[in-house]
This record gives sequence, C-alpha cells and structure tokens, in this order.
Amino acid sequence: MDYQQLAKIELHCHLDGSVRPQTIRDLAEQSGVSVPDDEQVLLDLLVAPEDCQNLDEYIDCFKLPIQLMQTEEALERISFELYEDAAQENVKYQEVRFAPLLHTRNGLSVEQIIDSVIRGMQRAEQQYDIKGNYILSIVRNMPTDNVKAMLDAGKTWLNNGVVAFDIAGGEQPDFSAKYTEFTRYAAQLGYRLTVHAGEQWYGKNVLDAVTLLGAERIGHGVYIKDHQAAYDMVKQQAVALEVCPTSNVNTKCIESLPQHPIADFYHDGVVVTINTDNRTVSNTTMTDEVRKVMETFDLTIDDYYAIYRHSVGNAFASDSVKQHLLSYIPR
Repeated sequence: MDYQQLAKIELHCHLDGSVRPQTIRDLAEQSGVSVPDDEQVLLDLLVAPEDCQNLDEYIDCFKLPIQLMQTEEALERISFELYEDAAQENVKYQEVRFAPLLHTRNGLSVEQIIDSVIRGMQRAEQQYDIKGNYILSIVRNMPTDNVKAMLDAGKTWLNNGVVAFDIAGGEQPDFSAKYTEFTRYAAQLGYRLTVHAGEQWYGKNVLDAVTLLGAERIGHGVYIKDHQAAYDMVKQQAVALEVCPTSNVNTKCIESLPQHPIADFYHDGVVVTINTDNRTVSNTTMTDEVRKVMETFDLTIDDYYAIYRHSVGNAFASDSVKQHLLSYIPR
C-alpha cells in the first residue's frame, strides 16, 4: 500500500515539537544563539532519544525551539513549514496547537504571536491542498494569571484560524479541578475544548477532563485502558481520542508499539484518531504513523477510512471543510 498517497487528517500536532532542524540552525544564526555544528549533536537536542525515560525527558527537547520562536518572522516561518511538510505527504487538514504564552520572552504580544502563526498557515493553504486551524494551549506547569487574557486575545481569530483551547504539559493526578474556570471561560467565548489527559498513567484524568472541564476530545487518553469508568464514558459518549502512537512509546507511556491499545480501542468501538504529536521530537510523520498502526495491527484500508471518518467528524473545522475532506474517501 502507498501510505504516502493516502489522504490524511491530523488533529494533534504541536508547533514547537515539529520544527525543521535546518530552520533551528538558521534561526540560531540569525539570533546569535550557539548551536552544535555537528548535525547529530543538534538532532540529539531536538529528537527524543531511543532510551527516553519519560514525558519529562521528552519535553526537554522543546527548550531550544521555544528559545528561538520569539519573533514574528520565526513563528510565521515555522508555521508555514509545518503545514508545507504536512501537505507534501497528503495531509488534507491539520489542527496545530501551541502555547502563545511561551513566545512572549522578547516582548511580542499574544496578538502578534497568534497573527504570525496564522499568516504562516494561510500562506501554506494558498500554495498547497491543505486546510488548517490553530488550537491555543496552556502548559500545566506555568502560572495561570494570563490565561483569560490569552483567550481574549485569540477571539479576533476565533473560527477564522483559531478554533479551540487546550491544556497540555506534564500530567499529575486530579489536575482538572485547577482549570475549570478557564475551560468554562473559553467555552463562553466560543472556543472548542480538547485536553491532554490519560497520557501518563492517570485514566481518571480523562473522566475528569470530560465531566469537569467539558473536553470534547482527549489528547492521548490511552490510560482509560486502566480505568473502567473513564473507558465506559469515552465509549458511550463517543469522545474522540487523539492518539499519538510513536510519542506514547517515546515517553514510555506504552512500552512498545505492539502493546499500544489503539487497535483494541478501535475494534471495541472507541473513537480513535491517528496523530504525530510532534514530528521532530518523535522523528515521525503522518505517513509513518498510519503505516505503523496499519501494519502492526493488521488493519485494512476500510479500517483506515473508518478512522479517517472519525477524524473528519471530530475535527473542529467548519461543515464546508468537513464535506471537502470526505470527498477524499473513494466511493
């Protein structure tokens, strides 16, 4: 099967985890930031090691990209290149998430930051057969003082490049109670809601993310496998899981790909989608993720298009874009 040629949809991809290494080198030179001359040593800073021990070590790979993503030009370039890379492997729709508050170190306003990434995305949309939207994230280990201001700033682009609010970062049990006011506020403004939960062993966090935070989709969610109430709720309410197989193995959330529960979930009627999480940090592409899942779990092309339909149905896209995406399914 030619996995490259399959139409694809991605709902869970982080901007700062998907920067081209050459772009890092170019931006570092422009900014006067020292990076290793040796290509492999540079990659070691950007790509999770094969013996990566946990999510915290995985997150270390974001430090250098974030350091360099502090100008409008850098943000627009990286956004454009991510959508270009996706389009060149037949991704037809991509939702990219990022945390604007991580990019204010050099004085950029949140409005400038959001406008920059949307300009890059729209430039790619004009050049390639791809549609996109942005999801505004916050990171759980950061102060929450400016979250509402960030959401207010994003209103300008709501349903015109920005579609949703996300909570990301290292996961602790019972984190949801701390964020109820922010998801409620986001929903009042018109943001859709997705939350990282159940990535690092705490299946109950998925239950809380839906019941306390109003999450419509769950980032990762794999540990519902160990929490029956969360599993039953996700299945019964058809809450879509944004599953990122390679990333889950990288972070030791799952020990190896054959042990990943994505196929068991799918065959049992849980709504799953396939995603990269971070193209650079996980050294992957959507083509790689689809191939790995289909070949590891012996899925058919009909299975693939069923998962593709899950992605269309749960995308935070307009109805017209969804109809366009369905046109790529052979009749």
